Amino acid sequence: MDDTIRTVYRACNLCEAICGLEIKVDGPKILSIRGDEADPFSRGHICPKAVALQDVHEDPNRLRRPMQRVGDPAENRWREIPWDEAFDIAAERLAALQLRHGNNAVGFYAGNPSVHNIGTLLSVTQLARVLKTRNAFSATSVDQLPQQLTSLLMFGHQLMIPIPDIDRTDYFLILGGNPVASNGSLMTVPDVTTRLADIRKRGGKVVVIDPRRTETAAVANEHHFIRPATDAALLMAMINTMNAENLFRLTHPEQLNGLDTALAAIAAITPEVAARTTGIDAGTIRRIAREFAAAPAAVCYGRVGTTLQSFGTLNQWLVQLVNIVTGNLDREGGAMPTNPLIPITGPGTRPGHHARWRSRVSGLPESGGELPVAVLAEEILTPGDGQIRGMITVCGNPVLSTPDGRRLDEALTSLDFMLSIDIYLNETTRHADLILPPTSSLNHDHYDLIFNAFAVRNVARFNAGMWERPSDERYDWEIFRELCARLAVRLERDHKPVQPTATVIEGMLSQADAHDISMAALNDAPHGIDLGPLRPSLFQRLETPDGKIDCAPPALLADIARFKARIESAPDRGARSFTLIGRRHLRSNNSWMHNSHRLIKGKARNQLMMNPDDLASLGLIDGQTVEVRARAGSVRIAVEATDTLMHGVVSLPHGFGHNRAGTRLGLAEQNAGVSYNDLTDATAVDAVSGNAALNGIAVEVIAIGR
Repeated sequence: MDDTIRTVYRACNLCEAICGLEIKVDGPKILSIRGDEADPFSRGHICPKAVALQDVHEDPNRLRRPMQRVGDPAENRWREIPWDEAFDIAAERLAALQLRHGNNAVGFYAGNPSVHNIGTLLSVTQLARVLKTRNAFSATSVDQLPQQLTSLLMFGHQLMIPIPDIDRTDYFLILGGNPVASNGSLMTVPDVTTRLADIRKRGGKVVVIDPRRTETAAVANEHHFIRPATDAALLMAMINTMNAENLFRLTHPEQLNGLDTALAAIAAITPEVAARTTGIDAGTIRRIAREFAAAPAAVCYGRVGTTLQSFGTLNQWLVQLVNIVTGNLDREGGAMPTNPLIPITGPGTRPGHHARWRSRVSGLPESGGELPVAVLAEEILTPGDGQIRGMITVCGNPVLSTPDGRRLDEALTSLDFMLSIDIYLNETTRHADLILPPTSSLNHDHYDLIFNAFAVRNVARFNAGMWERPSDERYDWEIFRELCARLAVRLERDHKPVQPTATVIEGMLSQADAHDISMAALNDAPHGIDLGPLRPSLFQRLETPDGKIDCAPPALLADIARFKARIESAPDRGARSFTLIGRRHLRSNNSWMHNSHRLIKGKARNQLMMNPDDLASLGLIDGQTVEVRARAGSVRIAVEATDTLMHGVVSLPHGFGHNRAGTRLGLAEQNAGVSYNDLTDATAVDAVSGNAALNGIAVEVIAIGR
């Protein structure tokens, strides 16, 4: 082999699975990307997204130097400017807004990729400290906020999230999750298809509850359709069945506060009541409850289908109660917290808080210092003290990924100044006055701080950058370091200088005492280090004031009445009325992976899925264009007939809608589709957390021309 060709090992940072990669390069050119057979966690597995790292790295549309808008915004003219000039402009404009209108005049939004890039993840915290604004938002509140809030209320720390022990469970009950497509999701699990198959091989069972027969349901033992946003009824009925039949198997009962109170609060939802609500018959509900309770080890897991709805936090509380009453919380084969090399819970970490303040207009509560992103547009558009006049977006595209994207589109045009830290000129950053692009993620040092902490096995891996960044590009931490420093000077505020990623990780390792592993040891382990399976530790690590699990948080008990009222007053639907849910595809990742030719090629996947009988009832045929109408707006899209959808339910994929003028996303624009969030309603939220209710939307489907 040519002496210039070398092999680099690192983990993919595009999704939560963090699969190990073997990358062959010749100087600056990538020759191949394949799975790392020596990675003890992913075992050679990769999904199609991994090879798309090359597409992102080489993308001609990827920004590499600062871009400043010039002239009339409608003209969409940009120019490259030097880094120092860009930092000065950003700091001057943002500081001026805060000095004139107060700290809350500047807001910021951090998108999903921020968590996948350690330099950005750590640096955003520093930026927040300098800005001192309460108008902080992130993708958390269009995703997993109910899980974090449930963990805070029950266990005392928002990141003390129990993870399914998939490799040792005998019964895996999945509600509203599709790990075969998502590669996990608050359950870092590479090669999940094989792991699910292994459950069946050892005589166990996988049961999926979902309004769509998903890719995960296709490899499960059973799948049951459920009406969107009724999961709470199913979970309550399961718990009540177990209680009535003396199937509880409590462990550590001395560390359970309020269990009897919780059980009394949900007692009215019997399997018969749940059957009328969910569409799953009472006999099946009882059978699933009995099987779950009888399994040697079982785990209940709920994801975005349970969180992105009106009762997201209620659902997550009930998921934990199912695991608690069957003795499967904090046991092998059940749900346990990970014990990562660098802890994100425990001494020295921030457990989080809730409702210390509320949004200015709608009064939704903060969680962990962030407001729900559902209120972002109104906080920009509504005049008054605390109105957002300047905005920073970090690795995010909220126009396509948050509720009522068209209104947010309008809101962003009204800002006095907008800064985006992003590699693309996309549907959101096209509104910016200035864009600061980090260099390619393959140039960055990286450590998966968050996803190691949510993994189904304790693992660790440090990735050194594959190349030094080009001299005219900047690392993400360098961008934040300069921006924070210049803001601090203008605002006369103290700040802690942002450090290089490797320096920060080395410092964290020196303070961690869970494992005796140094930075040198990480560097000497290019395939990663296996630290063993999950181990029971939750009851020893609880951070509640009394060291006990709160089984009956008052906010959740109060929300039961809202749920009962909803199911008792379900309106009759018209012939053209349906319930909309989202869906994810293995070759996609929110809104920013549609500019990769490896991922976008093949059969189009941005249609509206409908059950064939529903199509026939409307006189529609497969492939016909329809109008989908919701309270917030409407879109036109082709329909696809499929029996994988429950009657009365329709499904659109998330992340499309690349048809706004002013973007520079060549391939994405050729496969534009429509935006799911042109239909979602910013006023539809989970009342407890404020998380956006993006699933379970009432829509009408109408043939074009009728």
